[in-house]
Amino acid sequence: MAGTYTAVELNPDLSEEKQDLLLLLADQRSLLKITVRNLTDEQARQRTTVSELTLGGLLKHVASGEADTAAEIVARDETAVFDPAAGADSYSFGPDDTVGGWISEYDRAAAQFDSVIAQAGSLDELIPMPTAPWQPEREWWSIRRLVAHRLRETAQHCGHADIIREALDGQTTMAAISEGMDWG
Repeated sequence: MAGTYTAVELNPDLSEEKQDLLLLLADQRSLLKITVRNLTDEQARQRTTVSELTLGGLLKHVASGEADTAAEIVARDETAVFDPAAGADSYSFGPDDTVGGWISEYDRAAAQFDSVIAQAGSLDELIPMPTAPWQPEREWWSIRRLVAHRLRETAQHCGHADIIREALDGQTTMAAISEGMDWG
C-alpha cells in the first residue's frame, strides 16, 4: 500500500547501541524517501520557499553526506581538507540529476555507511575530521558522534524537505505515511 511505513530491521549480531543508532538513522532515511516519493525530476528542482533548498538538492546532499562520512571513517586521513565547492555542489540538483538516480545512490551510500559502522570495533574509535575554513584545527570525532551527526543532519533535512514538499503540492510526510491507514 502506498502509505505503508515500516521500521528497518537490522542485524541482531550488532551491539544494542549500534542497532539503536542505525535503526533511528534508517527511520529518518525512510521518512526522507517518503517525502520525495512520486516526484518528477522537475518538481525535485523546484524552489518553493525563499531558500535555495530543493527536494532534489536535499536528497543529493544527504546521500553525499552518508558516502563522505563512510569514506572518512575508512580512510582516517589526518591530512584531509574539506572542499567548500564540493559541499555547495552537494545541494545542487542539476539537469542531469534524477530522483531515481539519487534514491539509488542514497540506498547505496546508506548500505555502505551501515556496513562501516557494523564493522567498526568500537563506537569510541576516533576519526580525524577534515579541516575547513571554519574549523582550521583538526578535530577527532568518535564514530558514535559521527553516527549521531548523520542522524541529526538527516532529521534536520527531513524537516526542510517536509516544508518544501507541502509548499510544492500540499503533501506532508505524515499524511503520506497515513494514506490508506485506518488511523490516518
